[in-house]
Amino acid sequence: MTDPASGGLADIITARLTAALAPTQLEVINDSHHHSGHLGDDGTGESHWTVAVESAAFAGLSRVQRQRLINNALADLLAERIHALAIRARAPGEA
Repeated sequence: MTDPASGGLADIITARLTAALAPTQLEVINDSHHHSGHLGDDGTGESHWTVAVESAAFAGLSRVQRQRLINNALADLLAERIHALAIRARAPGEA
């Protein structure tokens, strides 16, 4: 599920993570309004994000390995458009 107030970048993040991880649950949250005027705020309103992803691709992987999969899917966005990304990644059946 994508935060509809997020606009274009949320749709790109959703598409990338869906293609890379085939998630059973996905939430993309734009947190930029909490960081307005802070370091990394580029004025676009799309600089700080949280993703909550549930995917079978994470089964048996460590937290770091899961984050790497997400970071790889969003690599160019992290380099150019996303200042901060909070990640909650779990396999199906995990709390």
